[in-house]
Amino acid sequence: MIAKLTGLIDQKGEGWAIIDVSGVGYLVFCSSRTLGHLTTGDVASLVVETHVREDHIHLYGFLEQSECAWFKLLTTVQGVGAKVALGILSVIKEDQLFQAIVAADKATITRAPGVGPKLAIRLLTELKDKVATISIGTGTGSGGSSVDVAQASGAVSGTMTEAVSALVNLGYSASHSLTAVSTAHGRLGDGVGLEELIRAALGELAPAIKDQN
Repeated sequence: MIAKLTGLIDQKGEGWAIIDVSGVGYLVFCSSRTLGHLTTGDVASLVVETHVREDHIHLYGFLEQSECAWFKLLTTVQGVGAKVALGILSVIKEDQLFQAIVAADKATITRAPGVGPKLAIRLLTELKDKVATISIGTGTGSGGSSVDVAQASGAVSGTMTEAVSALVNLGYSASHSLTAVSTAHGRLGDGVGLEELIRAALGELAPAIKDQN
């Protein structure tokens, strides 16, 4: 199983590049975002996801581990194959994709080639729980748990992660906490401190919880 390749960019085209590693050329499929950072004749290092099928072995390359993680997450959705996943990552940045999933923003998702309204709804529905969750550490008891939010995406800042963890420990659901923190963070900006972000997220949660009751 190939997990990483470092070599000379021998050729590249629409959706692919050939990496020369010690005289062996590997055909690697990439998003246009990754390809935009590759220059023919330069040495590059790519994280690789290997797909083995009965009739082929395909390599998918990514500049960052986070993009590879998103690729794997996207392809867990029925109807999202490797080509569609790369198309999504080509036109939607990771942080925008994360925000779109949290906000159920179908319009953003349907910007990607091959993603129609029905597939967009399925993708948003299936991935919201996955990005909001949640690697619960050892011991899922009734008390507060330590959570690592959206670990696969790498799109959430440390401050956002800590804020969501604090809200979960206060008894709010992970999904509600993630949505509230994301909304508050988008309103306040990247420079917001942890305490201010938690207070703002609590403000977002109050009407949502009231509406449910």
